[in-house]
Amino acid sequence: MTGSAPSPVRMGMVGAGFMGRQHIDFIRAARGAVLTAVADPAANPAEFECPTYPSTAQMLDAEQLDAVIIVNPNALHVETAVECLQAGVAVLLEKPVATSYAQSRRLVEAVERLYGRLLVGHHRRHHPAIARARSAIRGGELGQVVAVNGMWSARKEPEYFTEAPWHSEPGAGVTLINAVHDLDLLRHLCGEVAEIQAIQGSNVRGLDVEDTVSMSLRFESGALGSLIASDAGVSPWGWDQATEESLAFPFLPDEVAYRIVGTRAALSVPNLAMYAYAPSVPADWHSPLSRTYLPYAPRGSFPAQLDHFVEVARGTAAPLVSADDASRTLALVEAASLAARTGRTVDVARFSADAQAEAEADG
Repeated sequence: MTGSAPSPVRMGMVGAGFMGRQHIDFIRAARGAVLTAVADPAANPAEFECPTYPSTAQMLDAEQLDAVIIVNPNALHVETAVECLQAGVAVLLEKPVATSYAQSRRLVEAVERLYGRLLVGHHRRHHPAIARARSAIRGGELGQVVAVNGMWSARKEPEYFTEAPWHSEPGAGVTLINAVHDLDLLRHLCGEVAEIQAIQGSNVRGLDVEDTVSMSLRFESGALGSLIASDAGVSPWGWDQATEESLAFPFLPDEVAYRIVGTRAALSVPNLAMYAYAPSVPADWHSPLSRTYLPYAPRGSFPAQLDHFVEVARGTAAPLVSADDASRTLALVEAASLAARTGRTVDVARFSADAQAEAEADG
């Protein structure tokens, strides 16, 4: 006897903007999921070939959904996610998990209270190069990690801000929209951050949100790190340019996003070039380095994330990025903003504890 394949997970989409349409394409290409409905006040039913609704509540009331992907403005993330969890559906919530650490803790509490199934969309964690890099680091292939350097920079067009005005309002900015991905990956690869320093600038566009940020990190392991992110500067450097994750970015296969330095070897990511001394030469700076590439099976982050979400929705897998995990990344983003405002080094654990206590006191 052979078992029959499980029915496709019936998915609803909240938000049909740029990212929402990308997620819709991934659903249509997947075997384990089917697009059932879209909630967006501007959605055209003829375009999506499924029912559309002006609100999440109306979609949840009208449709028998198994799961929902939430891709609406950042300020609505927590409210929408809690609404869906209360309806008993699984949730894939695009990053950032919230616009503030206090809001994110409200979502963490809701997931625990409702026994919810929620995956946060830090999609880069699903890239096979990241899994291989993490195993190399955690397995000691680099020796003791002493330093890490990262960059994400691309010049966004004016329409990015005029067509979606919330991109230029508090709750957006390059730190929360873009660098949050890099901070999440640095945590995932190198462990928790103990201290952070930061400088932010908005001198290119003069908006209420920063266009460039520079951060210095001290990890709990003792490793030091730096990260620069800008949405106003031309560059080939960053995750999106170094992968084929999005058609919005030209692919530059010889570029990298992160460089990780250890006492035995160095590793660039995502191309997984490993630099080390051959056994036949002294392991010091006078010897030439040999370059090899760590093998991995290529696959896009978004399809891998969707397959994982299908399993989360079915209850057969725990989320790779939980609300609590994503909340820790958001705490790091807020700690960076505090460091930039005050010009001082911020203890991340103390900041998180104080922010959580304040949130609990406010109810």
